[in-house]
Amino acid sequence: MELTGLHVLLTYQCNLECDHCFVWSHNWQKGTLTISQLDEILDQAQQVPSIRSVFFEGGEPFLYYALLKHGVERAKEMGYTVGIVSNAYWATSEADAVQWLKPLAGKIDSLSVSSDLYHWNEELAEHAETARAAAEELGINIGVIAIAQPEVVSAESVVGTLPDGGSRIMFRGRAAEKLAAKVQKYPAAQFTTCPHEKLASPSRVHVDPLGYLHVCQGISMGNLFAEPLKTICDRYDPEGHPVIGPLIAGGPVELADRYGVGELQDGYADACELCYRTRTVLRDQYPAELAPDQMYGA
Repeated sequence: MELTGLHVLLTYQCNLECDHCFVWSHNWQKGTLTISQLDEILDQAQQVPSIRSVFFEGGEPFLYYALLKHGVERAKEMGYTVGIVSNAYWATSEADAVQWLKPLAGKIDSLSVSSDLYHWNEELAEHAETARAAAEELGINIGVIAIAQPEVVSAESVVGTLPDGGSRIMFRGRAAEKLAAKVQKYPAAQFTTCPHEKLASPSRVHVDPLGYLHVCQGISMGNLFAEPLKTICDRYDPEGHPVIGPLIAGGPVELADRYGVGELQDGYADACELCYRTRTVLRDQYPAELAPDQMYGA
C-alpha cells in the first residue's frame, strides 16, 4: 500500500451529538490523545515516506486547542500538507473566530467546517459562515461540509441529485441507528462492493486516540501504539484480513454470507448499513479488527 494521507482523530469527544455521526461522538465520549502520543504518531508518520498530508479531526478537535495547535505546528514543520475538520462551534463572532484561527494561519492548508441541519438546526449555519469570513480574512483556504437530510436522497442517488455542495449520509455508526429507518430500504444482495473506501490499497487511513489505524471507521488494520505504523503498512494483507478480505471479494453481502450472519433485517439503507450491522455481530469474534468500542457506540 502507498499511504499518502494520515487523518488523526485527536479526540472522540464532541460538543454536539449529531444523528448522522458514524464516530458516535458526544460530550461524554472517552478517548483523547496526549501531546506525547500525538508526537509519537507524527514521528511514526515520518517513517512512511509516502505520507504527504496530515489532517486533524475528531470528535471536535478545537475542544483541545493546545493539542491541536501543537499538532498543526509539528506537522507543518515536518513538511506535511495540513488540514483541520471542525464544526466551527468557536466562531461565535467574526472577531472571535479570527482570534481562534490567527495562530493557525500560514500553518494549515485547508479548514473544513460543517454547515447543515444536523449541526446547527439551520440550512446555512451562522457559525460556518462566520468561520468562513474569518478564514478568508486570514488567507486560510476554507470549505464547507454539508450532509443532506436522509429524506432528500436515496441510496441509489448520485451526487448530481443532491443539494448544491451536499453529500449524502453514510448509514453507519449512529446514523444506522438513528436515521436508517427514515429512508427506502434495498435488498442486501445488491450491496456487492464497498462504494467509499479503497480497501485493497488505501491511500489514507485514520488513527484514533487509542492508536487504532482505521481503513474504514471501525475496521482496524493494526494499532500503532503496539507496533510501528511502517510495519503495519508494510505487512498489510487486505485479502487475508478477516473483515476486509470478504468486503473486497464481494462487498457487505459477502461479509454477511461468509460468516453466516444471514439476513439481519428485510432491507438496508445502503451498503454501509449492511456492513455496519454485520460487523456489530462479528465483534466478539474479531475484537482486534473491529475496534474500538467507541466506533460502535458501546
